[in-house]
Amino acid sequence: MEAYFRRQIDCLCRNVRPVDSVIYEEAMRRWDGIAKPIEGLGQFEKMIARIAAIQGTADVDVSRRAVVIFCADHGVTAEGVTQTDSSVTAVVPENFARGIASVNRMARLAEAEVIPVDVGVAGELHEPGVRDMKIARGPANLRREPAMTLEQAFTAVHDGIALAGELKDAGYGLLAVGEMGIGNTTASSAIASVLLDLPPEAVTGRGAGLSGEGLRHKVEVIREAIALHHPDRTQPFEVLSCLGGFDIAAMTGLMLGGAIYRIPVVLDGMISGVAALLAQAICPLVTDYLLPSHLGKEPSCALVMERLNLRPVIHADMALGEGTGAVMLFPLLDMAYEVYRENCTFTDIHIDAYERLN
Repeated sequence: MEAYFRRQIDCLCRNVRPVDSVIYEEAMRRWDGIAKPIEGLGQFEKMIARIAAIQGTADVDVSRRAVVIFCADHGVTAEGVTQTDSSVTAVVPENFARGIASVNRMARLAEAEVIPVDVGVAGELHEPGVRDMKIARGPANLRREPAMTLEQAFTAVHDGIALAGELKDAGYGLLAVGEMGIGNTTASSAIASVLLDLPPEAVTGRGAGLSGEGLRHKVEVIREAIALHHPDRTQPFEVLSCLGGFDIAAMTGLMLGGAIYRIPVVLDGMISGVAALLAQAICPLVTDYLLPSHLGKEPSCALVMERLNLRPVIHADMALGEGTGAVMLFPLLDMAYEVYRENCTFTDIHIDAYERLN
């Protein structure tokens, strides 16, 4: 089974092509013709042009969008690395489905759908609005054993890819990723430490409110886990299976699916950034299909964005998760897109356009 999923993923990733540079330049010329200073809207102009290049048309369509929230527990919570226990993980996805969580309030204003997905919640979920893609009831404790088998890691990534294709077929033009899982900042920090080749203390933060002593313990747990498994940073599936979680794996798959099926994916905070590092290691072209949203509070956020060569546009020390930072980008893109689509041009108002000068 492991070999089957590896072949499937390798085959799908071979279909990934660079974004359309001709369309990108066409979109940027369109921006330059609008009656405003060149690159007056800064990174937002480039984001709209990037979406155009992904969609293969300068007539961008982001009218139907969703935030996909992957939910899973983490066995490492048994090591006391979080302020709350894993029972919280089972509560919040049902709140997503009921429309009463923070991300739901924000998504409603941003005219985005919220799609909660159970990929590894330990508890039973009974709310019908939660999509069931459960791999297992949470991964193992990464401090004691590999978090997942390779087969489970491949399955979660493959399922994330398939979901991206399904959403593209359903007419979505823009996706965002979110996550919910007590303990997932520990797993993400461990992966970041390996992939960035940095000591755990350089990439590990307080998560949802650890004390100074709690943070020191969390760093030590990560250090011991890495020493136990010795994952090879050049082998992303090995790193994922040893140190990751089903939520991180499925997010990785959704990002790969965005590149395969040509649909832009908006990143949220640190955990989705680490999933993007894994996706990049599997398929380097994937970053062309990713849009950054905010620079989160965790210390690894800036380091991850630098490695991905992405520039977040929201700097607000956010650390809520759930995809809230990604959803916050949607209305900002809408405002930029309104200028791109509707504003008058220099030709319309009969004045000379600005020129790009070296």
